[in-house]
Amino acid sequence: MRLVLTGRHVEISPGLRRLVDRKLARLERILGGSLLSAQVTLALEKQRHVADLSVHARGDHVLNGRVAGATWTAALGGAVEKIQRQAATLKGKWDGRKRRATVPRAADAAPSAPPAGPGGVRPRIVRVSRAQFKPMSVDNAAVELEASGDAFLLFRNVETDGLSVLVRNAAGRFGLVEPER
Repeated sequence: MRLVLTGRHVEISPGLRRLVDRKLARLERILGGSLLSAQVTLALEKQRHVADLSVHARGDHVLNGRVAGATWTAALGGAVEKIQRQAATLKGKWDGRKRRATVPRAADAAPSAPPAGPGGVRPRIVRVSRAQFKPMSVDNAAVELEASGDAFLLFRNVETDGLSVLVRNAAGRFGLVEPER
């Protein structure tokens, strides 16, 4: 975060700079990487200490806080509290815009749910890919399965003109599964 610290009728001492850094650390915890820069103007007006704080967050959001207090700690603390409230609102809006999983409507839902597996947990099915089953011989399928490194290969057997599955077992040998006729 880039910090611009300005003093009007005030000498910016190292202690005052540490106080500003410590107060802005609270904002960094809330906004995280969204906090881009901060401009702090400290002014002494008669007997009042005025802290004017302007914070730039991602998305061209500018948060402002101006507080006058009896001490620099009170003035900076009040300005940071104002910006903390604005930052919490802004962060809530960001979180509200994140996409959430949609719940299927009653009309789209299947009329009967599939039976649950062991422990009442339904299996989760994920479509990996779609494929065309090329006609090939068992030897050609073995060569292709060896080259791909997959656990199985579904192909159209040219000898039987049906679908067959070639499976690689743990020992590295192949097994052929064919449907009954």
